[in-house]
Formats: sequence, structure tokens, C-alpha cells
Amino acid sequence: MKNITRILLVASVLLTVQGAQAQSRPAPRRPVAPKARPKGGAGVMKDGVMMKDGKLIATEMGMTNPITADKTLRNGTIITTGGVVTGKDGATTQLHEGDYVSLSGRVETRAEMAAQDSIQKLQAYDLKHPGKRKEMEKAREKAEKAKEKADKEKEKAKAKAAKK
Repeated sequence: MKNITRILLVASVLLTVQGAQAQSRPAPRRPVAPKARPKGGAGVMKDGVMMKDGKLIATEMGMTNPITADKTLRNGTIITTGGVVTGKDGATTQLHEGDYVSLSGRVETRAEMAAQDSIQKLQAYDLKHPGKRKEMEKAREKAEKAKEKADKEKEKAKAKAAKK
């Protein structure tokens, strides 16, 4: 009988201790700052060859180095140190400041890249502010119509004043 009493006493103490532990709060979580991601901005160049300050700069796997000898791309396109790009079909193109040649041999001029960048900016703006550009265009058209109407009224007033 004494053994049963002792066993019950030990079991009740263990359950009480276990219950006390279950009610304790876990340690508060510390806020963790997200890891910085590299952004594809003006400082980061895509893999390829670019004319910069009159020199050809090649970027491959994030490493940027000046070109000191003619470079042959995977598809057979040859880029000379002077900036002349000769395609595998024999067509030649002279690179100018800001022009870019991908590692697959595709040539992009500075104007094409600027146009593409502006289109991407407009698409990003449209995603962030849906319908806003249309509203702004309608408001601009409305202001132009109001100005035209005011100009016509001024001309009518001048014509009336000239008749008198």
C-alpha cells in the first residue's frame, strides 16, 4: 500500500511539473532582416561585350575585363578590339559608345536599350498604379479641349471688338 501511495505521489509531482512546463511561454522571436539581393541596375552589367569610354569591356559570369585581343563568341561572331562585330554570315557592324553585344552575338544599340528600359519602367508603373496613366491622359485631353475652347472664345471676342 505504501508503494502505491509513493507511486501516485511521484506521478502527481511529475504531472504538475510537466503542466508547469507546458504553460511557460517560448522565447520571443527576434526579427531578422531579409538578405540583400543584388539589383540589376546601372552598376550591374549583363554578360556580353559593351563599348564604354571607347574601349570594349567584356563581362562573363560577373567578371568584367577589357578586351585586349579579338574575341570569338559561341556562334562564330567575331569582335575585334576596334569594336567591329563580324557576324557568322559575314555582316559587319561598328560598335559605338554604349552599344552592347550579347554572348549569343545579338547587337543592341544604346537607343534600343533606352527604349526597352523606358518600356519596362512604364510596365512597372502600370502594375504599381493600375489605370493611373489613362486617367492622366484623359485629364490632359480635357485640359487641351478647355484651352482650345477658351482660345476660340477670345477670337470671337476680338472679332466682335473689331466690328464695333
